[in-house]
Amino acid sequence: MRLPASTKPALLGAACGAFAIFFIGFWQLGWKTSHGAAVLAQEQADIAAVTALVPFCVAKAEQPSEQVRLAKVKAEESAFSRSELVMQAGWATVGTSKAPDNALAIACANSLRTAKPGA
Repeated sequence: MRLPASTKPALLGAACGAFAIFFIGFWQLGWKTSHGAAVLAQEQADIAAVTALVPFCVAKAEQPSEQVRLAKVKAEESAFSRSELVMQAGWATVGTSKAPDNALAIACANSLRTAKPGA
């Protein structure tokens, strides 16, 4: 069986077109695989959860019994030390969890650092 002479250029064109669509779609247009989309969705959900919990962390920190620790957190220059102080104080521990949430501690420490007194 003989193929027409135009078959080789047609197949080569189809392969180049498929590669071009793949390259442009995934690298330029932001297409995602199902796994990549699931990872992205989980990251966004984690960020949303931390954002939603920061006001509760700040409220724990601003209780009258916590004013000494709060002053230490606000006075600390190092971001790492501020988040460590928040975790040690227990402000970043959510629900029945025994361990503090590191991302929440960082966000809470940043929020406490930038909060205006009495606000």
